[in-house]
Amino acid sequence: MQLIRPTNQSKAGQTGTRQPKMSRSPGRMMKNFGTFLALFLTFSALTEGKLIKIEENNWQDLLTGEWMVEFFAPWCPACRGLQPTWEDFAGWSEDLEIGIGQVDVTTSPGLSGRFMVTALPTIFHVKDGVFRQYRGARDKDSFISFVEDKKWTGVEPISSWKSPDSIQMSLVSYFFKLSMVLRNVHTTLTEDYQMPYWVSYVAFAVATILLGGILGLILVCCIDCVYPPRRDDELHHHVQQVTRGDKKDSDVEEDDDVEELDGSQDEGEEDQDTQDENLSQDEGDNSQDEGNSQNEASQNSQDEGSQEEENPRAENKSRRRRARKAD
Repeated sequence: MQLIRPTNQSKAGQTGTRQPKMSRSPGRMMKNFGTFLALFLTFSALTEGKLIKIEENNWQDLLTGEWMVEFFAPWCPACRGLQPTWEDFAGWSEDLEIGIGQVDVTTSPGLSGRFMVTALPTIFHVKDGVFRQYRGARDKDSFISFVEDKKWTGVEPISSWKSPDSIQMSLVSYFFKLSMVLRNVHTTLTEDYQMPYWVSYVAFAVATILLGGILGLILVCCIDCVYPPRRDDELHHHVQQVTRGDKKDSDVEEDDDVEELDGSQDEGEEDQDTQDENLSQDEGDNSQDEGNSQNEASQNSQDEGSQEEENPRAENKSRRRRARKAD
């Protein structure tokens, strides 16, 4: 028993001396893990800080300074393929002295309408409020060269009427927001409440008709306020003036008709006089023609009589010649 105790004590002593070594190794591991986690979080925070998320409430920051902005959607395969390259490019934001941002069109549909984004991903370069669409290669070196070599100066800027900060594009952004709201309502009705599609379409049609009627009523009220209707006294006075003007016009027309009738009667009388004169002239001409015809007839009768008298004489002469020849 005495021999066993030292061995137990030695084991206990050995285990006692080893206990601090075993307790130190987990502590060191925890310290190392904590240091690594802190470094990772710091690095990720720095990386996320360079890639700025652009939303409805901070998009006006793009109007100052120089920016490169990407419009993407989480469901877009091309956007997912470009995401690592865009994050690497964001690490150069401090060296290039520009801001690099991203716009999620699913959470900010108004910005997609304001910038008229029709394809994804779409990249814009912004310099002091002047927007240009990037259409080059989509790799980090091309992005860096586009900014560093100022290749954006050779790109035509977006026209003023399509500028994102214009009034008309603000209205377009509201329409995009409304379309997203309607889409969410349609999704809720068909997926959450399991309603048929035609029920959603009918609901939208009824809402459109009601909204159109309300807007029409508001427009009529606005027109009445700007151009109020005339009073009854003014209307009555206007009607009297119009009737007086009509009477004057009718009197003038009657006078004109009377003058036209008088003129037509005078013309008729003149026509009759000219017809009578023509008839008398025709009669005189006819009488002259008849006299001439009578004279011609008398002359013809005289000629015939002279011819008849000459014929017997000619016959007598011919007879006498024949008798002489016979002798």
